[in-house]
Amino acid sequence: MPFEWGYQMTLMISVSGVRGLVGKTMTPTLAAEMGAAFGSHLGGGSVVIGRDSRQSGMMVQSALVGGLLATGCSAIELGIVTTPGTAMMIGVLKAAGGVVLTASHNPGEWNGIKFLTSAGIAPPPELAEKIFARFDAKDFLYVGPQQIGKRLEDNSTHVRHIEKVLPISNVDAIRKRRPRVVLDSVNGAGGIGGVMLLKELGCDVIPMNNEPNGQFAHTPEPTAENLVTLCEVVRREKADIGFAQDPDADRLAIVDETGRYIGEEYTVALVAKYLFAKTPGAAAVNLSTSRMIDDLAAKAGGGAKVHRTAVGEANVAKAIQDHRCVFGGEGNGGVIDPRVVMTRDSFVGMAHVLSLMATDGRPLSKIVDEIPRYVMVKQKFEMEPAKIKAWLERVRTISDGRVNDADGLRIDWAEGWVHVRPSNTEPIARVISEAGDEATAMRLAKRVAEMRG
Repeated sequence: MPFEWGYQMTLMISVSGVRGLVGKTMTPTLAAEMGAAFGSHLGGGSVVIGRDSRQSGMMVQSALVGGLLATGCSAIELGIVTTPGTAMMIGVLKAAGGVVLTASHNPGEWNGIKFLTSAGIAPPPELAEKIFARFDAKDFLYVGPQQIGKRLEDNSTHVRHIEKVLPISNVDAIRKRRPRVVLDSVNGAGGIGGVMLLKELGCDVIPMNNEPNGQFAHTPEPTAENLVTLCEVVRREKADIGFAQDPDADRLAIVDETGRYIGEEYTVALVAKYLFAKTPGAAAVNLSTSRMIDDLAAKAGGGAKVHRTAVGEANVAKAIQDHRCVFGGEGNGGVIDPRVVMTRDSFVGMAHVLSLMATDGRPLSKIVDEIPRYVMVKQKFEMEPAKIKAWLERVRTISDGRVNDADGLRIDWAEGWVHVRPSNTEPIARVISEAGDEATAMRLAKRVAEMRG
C-alpha cells in the first residue's frame, strides 16, 4: 500500500519533512525510526546532522542518530548550526545526505526532522515518499555489530559557511562604509555565525537575542508584529539596518534605518535589485512571491528573467539548476545563491543587501521606496485536507482570471493575484493575495476565501 501524506493536529509528515509536538508526537521512538528509514534508504555512508537551538534538539538528535547507526550509516554531528550551514557541509564532507532538526518558525514546543540529499536539497516528492513509505511499513535494514556506523563530530560549519559567503560579497565597499547593523537571532542557530559574518564584513554589530539556548525571545516567525522591539532598537541605536532571522536561519526579514519593518518579501527583491544589476540573468521564485521581482527583472533588461515554481525550497532549487539561474528564493525571506548552497540562506541575504547598500550609497529606506510597491495580504485557515481539496475545486471555476495549478491554485487578474494552497508544514490552507493597494488585495482574497463553503 503506498504511503499517503497527511497530518494530525500535532504531527505533520509532508514533502517538507516531519514536525511534531515534543513529548506527544515528536518522540524518541519516532526520531529513531525516521533515522532508520533514512539510513535504510541511503544504504550506508555518512550523514551530517545539524540542529537549531530548541531544548529538545539533543533528545531528538540522539534518538535519530541511533537509527542511522543501526542501519550502517555514520553520523557527523555539527552541533547547533543553521539549516543552510548543514546543507553546505554535506558537500564539504562528501556525505551521502544530511538531516536538519528544526521546526523552523514554529514555537519551541515543536521540533522537526528535515532530510537532505547528497546535493544539499530536500528530496523531491517521489523520493520523500519512498523514505516515508519505508518508515510507515517499518521496513528497516538493520545491520550486525560489525557494520554499525560511527558517531563523529565537526565544529567547523560557521567558519566554512562564512568563507563561502565572503567571496560573493562586496567586502571592500561594505568595510569602507562600515554600516551599523542590529541582528535579532531570536536565540536560534544563526546568531553566533551571523555576528561572525557581519564582523568579517566590517559592520558595527549590535546583537539581539544572540544566545543559542532555545529560549525564543519572541514568537519566532520574523513578521512585523513579532519584531516591534527590533524596530525600536534600530531607531534607538541609529543603525543603518536591522536583520531578523528565524530559529534555523534560512529566512531573513529586514528593518530600515527609520525603524520601519520592510519585511520578508523585500529580502528577495533587494537581492534581485543588486544581482540583476551586477550579473543579469535568470532568477527562480515560487508562485507566492511578490510581483516586485518581475518589475525589477523588466527594469534590469539584459536577459533578466523570472521563472515561477511551486512553493517549496526543493522546487526553487530545481528551477535554479534547470534554468541556470543566478539566484532564487521565496517571499518568506529565503534567498538562494547557488555559489554558496542550494538552500535558503540568511547569511547570503545579509551579505547581498549590505553589498547593495554599500554600492548604492543611499539609506536603505530610499532604495526600498523606489521599488514598485504592492500590498500583500496573507491569511490562513485551519482545515482538513478533504475540505481544502473541495475548496480548490470551487476556486478552479473562476473564469475571469488566469489560473495556474502548479501548486494549489493561483489566479491572476490585471489588478492583482491570489494564491490558495495547503501548507506543507502546518495543518492549514494559506491564502496570499497581492495588489497595488490594500483594499484591492483584501477584495481579491475575500472573493476566494468566501468559496470555502
